Amino acid sequence: MRNFFNRTVWFLFITTAGGTLLYTLIEIQDRRANTYYVEEGEVPSDLHPTVERKKNQLIDEAEIIGIEVVITEEVRSIEEQEEIYEQGRSTEGEVVTNADGGESYHNYGLAIDFALMNGEGTIVWDMERDGNDNGEADWMEVVDIAKGLGFDWGGDWRSFKDYPHFQMDFGLSIKELKNGKRPKAEPISES
Repeated sequence: MRNFFNRTVWFLFITTAGGTLLYTLIEIQDRRANTYYVEEGEVPSDLHPTVERKKNQLIDEAEIIGIEVVITEEVRSIEEQEEIYEQGRSTEGEVVTNADGGESYHNYGLAIDFALMNGEGTIVWDMERDGNDNGEADWMEVVDIAKGLGFDWGGDWRSFKDYPHFQMDFGLSIKELKNGKRPKAEPISES
């Protein structure tokens, strides 16, 4: 996919005792389907407000069609991420992530993990269960709702599939997040 940029260039001439200096200031605004301002910030301890709002909408919309969604993970500290990353590597268990500390959207309050509650009150990760008896897997119905709300689904990833994972990256890469970029809560109007 091509990136489109709006570019504004300013020339600033400064006269000093030694001559004239030319400074060129370039402002680049990335338009990669990202309609969110970006601000600098600390690593958050809570979900991003937009992700929080969309998470609640997901739960409500699934409930309307008879599916109980359980959020199993939200914000994860970098230290917690490092521990999970070591699972199946230096500690016992199966590998559950390829994202080391600081390399998960969970670390920036931009991701959630989910499961479903079955009729007996047990949390399940059964992707084929049709608890609302409408002929469709409940899991995939939740995925469809989440995508409609703007989430990306880990089940669509090419390499390491993460089926319980939803995230909103707001057009920001992990590298940008690690360097302090943060999305603001509300989109810019597209006028």
